[in-house]
Amino acid sequence: MTTRFDVLTIGNAIVDVIAPIDEKFLIDEGMRKSIMHLIEADRSADLYAKMPSEKSIIPGGSSANTAAGVAALGGRAAFVGKVAEDELGLVFRDDFDSKGISYETDYLRDGPATARSMILVTPDGERTMNTYLGACQHLTEADIVEETIQSASITYMEGYLWDPAEAKKAFVLAAHYAHKADRPAAITLSDPFCVNRFRNEFLDLIKSKTMDYVFANIEEAKALYETDDINVAVRQLAEDAEIAAVTMGSRGAMAIRNGEIVSVPAFAVDKVVDVTGAGDLFASGFLLATARGQSMEEALKLGCLAASEVISHYGARPVADLKVLARGEGIAV
Repeated sequence: MTTRFDVLTIGNAIVDVIAPIDEKFLIDEGMRKSIMHLIEADRSADLYAKMPSEKSIIPGGSSANTAAGVAALGGRAAFVGKVAEDELGLVFRDDFDSKGISYETDYLRDGPATARSMILVTPDGERTMNTYLGACQHLTEADIVEETIQSASITYMEGYLWDPAEAKKAFVLAAHYAHKADRPAAITLSDPFCVNRFRNEFLDLIKSKTMDYVFANIEEAKALYETDDINVAVRQLAEDAEIAAVTMGSRGAMAIRNGEIVSVPAFAVDKVVDVTGAGDLFASGFLLATARGQSMEEALKLGCLAASEVISHYGARPVADLKVLARGEGIAV
């Protein structure tokens, strides 16, 4: 197969509404800090009205952010995800068109509105998400095009979408198409919330080799194997996954392949403003370098660099030129 894309991502197509708030706001609204809460349309409207007037509206979604990061690094990116034919859906599609990201998924018609996430950022940079999933949960096997999947070096899917029955079928079909062309499929565990809900299913995806690569942070990895010891979780990942990449916040990241563990430190950031998208952008760098045949160390460095840029400002999409940053650090892109 001809390779048209370095990375194709599949997941929730969401528009992010981001605002700074104080800790009291979370308490008053009964929210658990740093967790993604699923909400209904009415609650979404209520929160929007209560949020400060200082809001940023940015197309988002975990794997959509990863696709945007790949494009920002100079890679060829594609995205599969569902939006409605409404104002926010048009905003989402226009944003990807402007970035040169291939986005060919049909609009959802006669269904719920485009998804949106109210992201509340406390002074320490932690984000608490309140997400109305709407149209994005209506992804089906009909949206998975064999030729498109097989033309990507790596297909990457987000655990956030592992809930609707039809979306699960779409994930498995995408992995099947990738494997038919001898291309790997990857999954990000997304959030401890997701892992706790779908632990056995995620483990089955990994152990059955339906998913070849696994992305997680420390808490997600520990939740997957029900342990408080990250070393235990890493040893299990080494046994179960072809490649596993684990982010460790300010301590950097590690990757495991064939029993070999490689780690790199994080890049220094003057001030952490908003950690939204840190894992998504880490995946951008790691996936792109891997798709291009670079070493695990190079992949980790590019991932950590992309993550360091996105946490220095509000929003989950890069604003600086990632290619210039990478060249400045001597990292190949």
